[in-house]
Amino acid sequence: MATIQFSRGVNEEVIPEVRLTRSRSGDSGTATFIFTNPKVLDEGSTDEITGMYMVDEEGEIVTREVKGKFINGKAEALEAIYLMKSAEEWERFMRFMERYAQKNDLGLEKS
Repeated sequence: MATIQFSRGVNEEVIPEVRLTRSRSGDSGTATFIFTNPKVLDEGSTDEITGMYMVDEEGEIVTREVKGKFINGKAEALEAIYLMKSAEEWERFMRFMERYAQKNDLGLEKS
């Protein structure tokens, strides 16, 4: 059931590129999501972007750090950043990503 939403109740169908960084101590981390041509930006869409909501059976993880990328005045992508400030937030995020990855047939590449 793991989904991502930009407007509550409206699931985003486009699968993002996700980049993760974590501090050496493991106390904090950053997840950067890049959605290329997400459905929420379609011309006919009237949904207001109020943040990025990562929803699963445990509940909801929210970030308000969502930015649009424009090319020639047209919205082409969304970038969302989720900051994790504790090991518990990191673990919760990773549980969500595991469910989201299984649902969408995603894999992990280490750099």
